[in-house]
Amino acid sequence: MAITVDVAVLGGGPGGYTAAIRAAQAGKKVAIVEMDKLGGTCLHKGCIPSKSLLRSAEVYRTLLHSAAYGIDVSEDAVSLNFNKVQLRKSSTVEQLHRGLQGLMKKNGIEVIHGKGRVIGPSIFSPKSGSLAVELADGEMESVVSSNLIIATGSRPRMLPGLKADGEYILTSDDALELDKLPSSILIVGGGVIGVEWASMLQDFGVNVTLAEAGARLLPGEDAEVSAALMRSLRSRGVRVLTSVMLDTASFETGTEGVSIQAGTPDGNVNLTADKLLVSVGRTANIEGIGLENTDVRTKDGFIEVNEYGQTTEPHIYAIGDVIGGVQLAHAAAHEGLIAADHINGLKPDILPHHMIPRCIYSSPEIASYGFTEDGARTRGHDIKIGKIPFQAIGKALVLGEAEGFVKVIADRKTNDILGVHMIGPHATDLIAEASLAGWLNATPWEVGAMVHPHPTLSEAIGEAMLAVDGKAIAF
Repeated sequence: MAITVDVAVLGGGPGGYTAAIRAAQAGKKVAIVEMDKLGGTCLHKGCIPSKSLLRSAEVYRTLLHSAAYGIDVSEDAVSLNFNKVQLRKSSTVEQLHRGLQGLMKKNGIEVIHGKGRVIGPSIFSPKSGSLAVELADGEMESVVSSNLIIATGSRPRMLPGLKADGEYILTSDDALELDKLPSSILIVGGGVIGVEWASMLQDFGVNVTLAEAGARLLPGEDAEVSAALMRSLRSRGVRVLTSVMLDTASFETGTEGVSIQAGTPDGNVNLTADKLLVSVGRTANIEGIGLENTDVRTKDGFIEVNEYGQTTEPHIYAIGDVIGGVQLAHAAAHEGLIAADHINGLKPDILPHHMIPRCIYSSPEIASYGFTEDGARTRGHDIKIGKIPFQAIGKALVLGEAEGFVKVIADRKTNDILGVHMIGPHATDLIAEASLAGWLNATPWEVGAMVHPHPTLSEAIGEAMLAVDGKAIAF
């Protein structure tokens, strides 16, 4: 007999399990179909494991520079045990995985482990959207639902001519499972994933070359932030190359590792390293899930949806990386809430993509909300800007992490906050205040007038907000 539920979710990542919980909270009978482990890419191959490695890299870097804090530790006394780094990563992931399984039980959500495929009208349902699930033992199961949410996520994208082999050519998935660190690595792609890996591996003592096809790193972030990060990485020893065109046909492997020819503004160069890590974005997982059995439309490799996540078949929704847009775990979770609420008969408030905070966990950290300076100008805003360096903030000096700044962009006429951009200590934690200010339509003056405790890093936000009107106190 088929499993019959109110809501079926295909994919158990942050978007899928968040949607499932919200639907279950409203009294719906819910099932999740997941072919791997509950938690998806974020928990097992992305957000959590990579940030665990970044934390270990941060601790290692701090120990190596402990003399600056008045703590003398000889270099011989500090060593990196990468096996234990990986064990800590796995332990963190497993703990969160167990917690997530507990949440499914708490909310009465059935989790079906298998490969799901959307099928057309059948004896079980007069409309498309049911799922045929191939279980691990080869048996088949059918899941019939009134509404289906597709949350199949994405996978690393590869460059034409380069194929990941897990040994010489790595994706970020492969890099997370390294049993030992290479002595050198060439990272192709200066986006979020590329700069995080460059920062982490440099801290671990790997010789890093970072090659970006565009004119600057992090092309989606504010230009001042991008420039500051590039200076920081270079000062730490990362070889950063921009406007690079790789000749993938020239790629070779050998006893010395990998080599590839590249065109740069300064002429052709031969780039060599032990390994090559490709980090040029992600591709939606829309193949093999049965979309051809439906009237669901796709465009440019992503599923088309309306503001509530509905596809061209109104009872079928899609959320997360599979629809493109902001490919972030918290964005997928937010889209999951919207889809579930809409299924539950509500009309939830829609958060525009530019209002979703973006975080990069490099050293220094980067976080942003809203439009960049160029983006605001392009949209016709007459802007005013407030900017405060972390060097003016006592807590940053106490931490020994005074690199970077907070930048606030506001509309001169309306006083609306258009964007907040920061690079510096704990920026990924600080950005939430800026996001809340934007959501509540606060003005820079209102945020700046709020008392920020001293000494804290949050003072940088308050001061930058006051600086918009030239009223900063600390700088």
